[in-house]
Amino acid sequence: MKPKIPVDRLQPGVFISLGELRWLDHPFLLNRFRLDNEEQIRVLRGLGLDAVEWDPERSTAQPLPEAQAAEAEVDFSSAALDSMFDAKRTRSERVRAQREELARCERIFEQEALGIGDILRDLSSRPGETHGKAKSAVGRLVGGLLNAESVAVHLVNLKVREAGPALHVMNVVVLSLLLGKAAQLSEEELRWLGLGAMFHDIGKRDVPARVLRNPQRSPAEEQFYQAHVGYGIKQAAAITDLPVAVRNIIACHHERWDGQGFPNHLAATRIPRLARIVAIANRYDNLCNPFDPRQAKTPAETLAAMFKQEQGRYDPELLQLFVKSVGVYPPGSFVVLGDGGIGLVVESNSGDLLRPLIMLHDPDVPRNEALLLDLRETDLCIETVISPAKLPPATVEYLAPRGRIDYYVEGAR
Repeated sequence: MKPKIPVDRLQPGVFISLGELRWLDHPFLLNRFRLDNEEQIRVLRGLGLDAVEWDPERSTAQPLPEAQAAEAEVDFSSAALDSMFDAKRTRSERVRAQREELARCERIFEQEALGIGDILRDLSSRPGETHGKAKSAVGRLVGGLLNAESVAVHLVNLKVREAGPALHVMNVVVLSLLLGKAAQLSEEELRWLGLGAMFHDIGKRDVPARVLRNPQRSPAEEQFYQAHVGYGIKQAAAITDLPVAVRNIIACHHERWDGQGFPNHLAATRIPRLARIVAIANRYDNLCNPFDPRQAKTPAETLAAMFKQEQGRYDPELLQLFVKSVGVYPPGSFVVLGDGGIGLVVESNSGDLLRPLIMLHDPDVPRNEALLLDLRETDLCIETVISPAKLPPATVEYLAPRGRIDYYVEGAR
């Protein structure tokens, strides 16, 4: 427990905690914060507080000596306090609307992912019908993207039902479309891109799970694994009127910019551009959500690995656009804030990549009421990204109970 200090000894720079008060019982944005001005101290007096906890390590100023403490109580305007409470209630309503919007995204994401699961299951038996369903699903996503004032990537945590491989496909579709829009593709190209991303792994159903899930495949198993591209092309041949651009995504999404990919060792611009986009999205999600969750990287670690260790694999221009699209702190990143708080990035702000929307960890607040904090509205900033392995399990469970990262590209609000 932190030491307490009389309110009369406070001054700007002292870091305090209002842990004894509920969040709605005071007008401040956070329960813990560093005092910025004398007005905040007058507000504390107006709340009837005699003393508050303070944190010497997070303070940039020491409390006033007792001799310098104010002797006379300064009149506090109750109207000003009411105004601050009104402002906080207004903000609470906005946070509630944000939470409802995220919940809506969860429902839509789940519906689309389950629909993709049905499409992949029925593709070989009813190729014509499922092709039509696939085009409709892609059309819904592309339409939302093109009509959006801004593109947001939402982290959602599905709770109702596990959709299996369809989750990976959904993520690749969404991330590919996000990058495709940043690359200023036409609406028709975006539809081809979404369809190719949806079908990019259709050949894997002919590869045994023991081969797909083995991170240390033998040469024979690796050859079997790489054959999924050929199996996919064969399945795609049964789909009438499938554009060449879509077939090329299936055929070339494992080709690499440096020519070391498969199956044809294409290099640089010989690789179709849409396939280059899907290659980036596919790798990003595979690193975030591998078969073995113990090997999972955080979104920030994934970007760092792709940009620093694997840069030669990808179109450098598209990789730069991808980093800009998902943000410096991608959704799903665990972060430490300037006040020592822990949060999870929920949504990137395209206008200010350093100040995303954060879900704050606070064990005193139920998770379904967790505070969503837009860092553009505060003086707080992100100090560092932290691996969930370095956090208490209860903190990780609070912020990301499913343990995997899924994405939804949201359209116009």
